[in-house]
Amino acid sequence: MISISKEWSSLKRVVSEMDRQTIFVLVSVPVFVLIHHQIGSRTFFRQEFAEWVQPGNMALASWGWWFSTQGVLGFLIPVLCLVFIFKRKPGEIGLGLGDWKLALGLSALYIPLVVIGTFVLSADPAFQANYPHLHSAASSWKVFAIYESLFIFYWFGWEYLWRGYMLFGTERTFGAYAILIQAIPFALLHAGKPFAEGMLSVVGGIALGALVWRCRSFWIAIPIHAAQMLILDFFCSLRVRTGATGLGLSDLIEMLGGM
Repeated sequence: MISISKEWSSLKRVVSEMDRQTIFVLVSVPVFVLIHHQIGSRTFFRQEFAEWVQPGNMALASWGWWFSTQGVLGFLIPVLCLVFIFKRKPGEIGLGLGDWKLALGLSALYIPLVVIGTFVLSADPAFQANYPHLHSAASSWKVFAIYESLFIFYWFGWEYLWRGYMLFGTERTFGAYAILIQAIPFALLHAGKPFAEGMLSVVGGIALGALVWRCRSFWIAIPIHAAQMLILDFFCSLRVRTGATGLGLSDLIEMLGGM
């Protein structure tokens, strides 16, 4: 016969031996993600705030809502949790400069690869259909600039949730294995994306995690990841504007002529 009191005592003993910060982080991450997908969704915004926004601005405003709530739930709240609940110093949770010289050097090597890679990916119709997410940004540089500016805050929340909060929030339990652990939900949230992007998210999640771990600063992840999306959005917009579909120099010149 099962002894409830014995099982309860055993459970309390196991929990008492676990790191409370790690438990808090691993439980709160899916909570933040679920909240974002509910009240942070564009559908929620259109349902709740439609009367406050002009119809012509609804698409851009709804994307701004999605980006802003990610910034709050992925960056502001996690930072406050680690600093005020667990008394962690900014430098301990990835908010310091870390090895900024190494970070800048690696970025200088990586960005040219991003330019080449996104140029190739932008030739795929599946990418042109998905990027920019706000389709009107592909035909208006003014809308493109506003959209991408709002996107920056999103990257603070998206990157810190994985490469800051989850990585540094669980490192004293998992050590370097935290690099792999944070890459799992990151990759899974790319389900439904173009196949190539989904596969790259596995490699990219691990690589970015390792880079932030090595540099001891999450800040480097923002320009690296944001640059990927901004440049991809830019190339896809140019292809939509010009109809250029190839990968040759003449196609690039034709695309740039669409600016």
